[in-house]
Amino acid sequence: MSIPKDLLYAKTHEWVRLTQDGRAFIGITDHAQDALGDVAFINLCDEDENFNAGDVIGDIESIKAVTDIYTPIAGTVLSVNEELLDSPELINSEPYGAWLVELGDIEINDDLLDADAYELFLAEED
Repeated sequence: MSIPKDLLYAKTHEWVRLTQDGRAFIGITDHAQDALGDVAFINLCDEDENFNAGDVIGDIESIKAVTDIYTPIAGTVLSVNEELLDSPELINSEPYGAWLVELGDIEINDDLLDADAYELFLAEED
């Protein structure tokens, strides 16, 4: 299982990629997509919506279940990955390339984990 070192992680299995200009991209981890199985449908929030850390920003439907997606940080939705809405299976093939939403006006929360801490969390969770 892949856990890129340049991302931050939430215990709800979302990742955060911070940009130099104060934006962030949110996606789900390799662990999450593996647990879900084949992703069939993604429902995401609308642009310009504001969220607090821990809020539901959408859901993912797979062959196994429908699962809520949480934002690990606060912010305003700048864009939604339209490509994923048309091709949700990209989550399975590229979990770290297939971002869900882009946020601006972000507030990082202290509960995020670096790659090493996330790997340890996964080991303890099993």
